Amino acid sequence: MSLARRHRDRILAAQTVASAPNVGAATPAAVPLPAAGDTRASGSPADRAAAQIAMRLTHDLRRLHEIKSVDLKVAAKREMLPEYSDWVKGLLNADAGVGTGVSAEVLPTVMVWLIDVGAFDDALELVPFVLRHNVQMPARYNRDAATIVVEEIAEAALKAHNAGAHFDLGVLLRVAELTDAIDMHDQARAKLRKATGAQQLYIAEDMEANAEGRAMLEAALVSLKAAQALNDRIGVKDKIKRAEKLLKAQDAAAAVTTTQPNNQGGSAA
Repeated sequence: MSLARRHRDRILAAQTVASAPNVGAATPAAVPLPAAGDTRASGSPADRAAAQIAMRLTHDLRRLHEIKSVDLKVAAKREMLPEYSDWVKGLLNADAGVGTGVSAEVLPTVMVWLIDVGAFDDALELVPFVLRHNVQMPARYNRDAATIVVEEIAEAALKAHNAGAHFDLGVLLRVAELTDAIDMHDQARAKLRKATGAQQLYIAEDMEANAEGRAMLEAALVSLKAAQALNDRIGVKDKIKRAEKLLKAQDAAAAVTTTQPNNQGGSAA
């Protein structure tokens, strides 16, 4: 994609929403789209841009539907995402919602695809906009935006843990920061607490038995117990026992250190 086209898409995306009536309303204003199969897309440049991005998304969704392999779907999404980046940036710059119609599905779809390809920081950059403008998820996702972000990132972390790998704790903490004030099912939030506690525990196990290591252990225990409280079948009891055992071991080691006699003075002559 040329720099000129990127700049054009960004400007037109902003104009599409910013120039629509009722900007800032809870339900974004409609963006006129052509009839299905009509590629002539009459109207203003912003209208035509909305129609083009809608057709692009429709085409890409159809292509993804035809792919069976999960890995191949992820690879396809990684290939598709750059085509939407400037449209999304235009919407973010306008900060006036996403409009309606198929073009309104672009930004929330991009957010999910970014999670799917592991670009978690990029996905989280979109979350404040999505929540601030109450952006509705396309019907195919069957969940609201906050729940999708919490569940999909938590499940990615748990998948990494099951494979013996670490996950970026900062991403998990950022998800919690963005969504803790939002009402959602306890089971979804329990997944995030479990993933966060598990990662904190993994980090603590590699740390020295000092104040910082203890603080990470205590944080892990808080997260894991919160997950257990939200869903008693979440599967964190073993990790809770592990964290408590490590804390007791640290306490025992500290007690031994403080009670050892000081023999540095030497014997009397």
